[in-house]
Amino acid sequence: MNFDPIWAASPAVKIHLAFALVAFMLGAIQLWRPKGTPAHKALGRSWMVLMLVVAISSFWITGLAGVGRFSVIHILSVVTILGVIGAVVAARAGRIRSHRNAVLGLYAGAIIGAGAGAFVPGRLLSHVFGYG
Repeated sequence: MNFDPIWAASPAVKIHLAFALVAFMLGAIQLWRPKGTPAHKALGRSWMVLMLVVAISSFWITGLAGVGRFSVIHILSVVTILGVIGAVVAARAGRIRSHRNAVLGLYAGAIIGAGAGAFVPGRLLSHVFGYG
């Protein structure tokens, strides 16, 4: 494993990666913990903030940009921001099924799906793990 590509990356990439890793771990913990408890709510608030930082920081990462500054992957960032808002609104309104579905969608799509995309050959994490 070679961490040099991470150390050489821009601050936006470092922030994005660090917050995404913490969101991945905290999200996994949240999936296994009891729901509706004060701890679940506190950790959930933290996870939502992490997800917002991950999504917002991506707008300063433009390595895959096609025409213009942004790429198609930035659509996922907008969807993530809207998903976080929707999940919070649903929870506060007592629509727990909608909240659960939004959070599971965020974790599966924005964390697992997009995270897997970060390992594609040529991307940063492929260089860290030595196959890029």
